[in-house]
Amino acid sequence: MSDHPSDRLRHRLRWLLISLLVLVGLAVAWSWSPLREWIDIHVMVTSLQHIGQTLGPMAAVGGFALAVSLAIPLTLMTLVTLAAFGPWVGFACSLFGALIGASLSYGIGYFLGREVLERMAGERVNLISRRLSKRGVLTIIVVRMVPIAPFAIVNMITGASHISLRDVLLGTAIGMTPGTLVMMVFLTSFHP
Repeated sequence: MSDHPSDRLRHRLRWLLISLLVLVGLAVAWSWSPLREWIDIHVMVTSLQHIGQTLGPMAAVGGFALAVSLAIPLTLMTLVTLAAFGPWVGFACSLFGALIGASLSYGIGYFLGREVLERMAGERVNLISRRLSKRGVLTIIVVRMVPIAPFAIVNMITGASHISLRDVLLGTAIGMTPGTLVMMVFLTSFHP
């Protein structure tokens, strides 16, 4: 492979597009294909409880992070984690798992897409990216409270944008908290 900058840029663009397509494919598969059976809530809760009992909550956090990085829906994983570990430990596992998963996906987007965005997307897209980065925390809070795209895809796109990892993590923590608290109340009202 040539070391010419435009060849490296094309190579990164190709990998970014492949990564995004894989994540979109996984998100669709988890929702509308036979793979949906793999994410049966009862099986997931039992498995997560077993992992937590044998390996500890940190293993569950790692599993959560991996799952949301592979486009398993964040809301589903949060609900399963709350059911498996109870309200407070489940909240902590969900939050830390989401932050680690966000960091992983963001890192992939940053590595594969930042240069691509800056060079190929055009000045208008770069300007929008820079403007969003000025309100990065608020942008991420809104995206987390009104989920407009799968968690992993949003993180990859923000990694390729000018939004900082700090803003993504802070916005994720703030934006996830209200929905997670509602799920906690909902679950404890049925299983005190």
